[in-house]
Amino acid sequence: MAKRAAAPAHRPERGSPSGGRGAGLAAVRGGRVSRSSLELDRLIHERVRLAIVSALAVNEALTFNELKRLLGASDGNLSVHARKLEDAGYLECLKTFAGRVPRTEYRLTEAGRDALEQYLAHMEGLIRATRAGS
Repeated sequence: MAKRAAAPAHRPERGSPSGGRGAGLAAVRGGRVSRSSLELDRLIHERVRLAIVSALAVNEALTFNELKRLLGASDGNLSVHARKLEDAGYLECLKTFAGRVPRTEYRLTEAGRDALEQYLAHMEGLIRATRAGS
């Protein structure tokens, strides 16, 4: 029975705090694009999660229903993606009741704001490198 090869040491763990952002961006800024520089923060890079984080970056807080309407996402889809961001510490979730009606409100944490800023800087670096013909 063949053994599985270990994952490359340079590849960041999914959802890890570094997410591979630092080394990759440095490689892009240096003018060369390496394999590691192409590895984005997968936690934020997914379309729905990027939309959630972006929406919360420009709003102090949004309810589940506001996010759902804004993103055009289903209950299940939004719930799963919000939970992943919450588990990573990027979102904070506050559940309350207005009478008997549940209300879920999301806010972007400082870690989430930092992760979004790093993600955007990484994307901008990749765009610059691509335009420069690297």
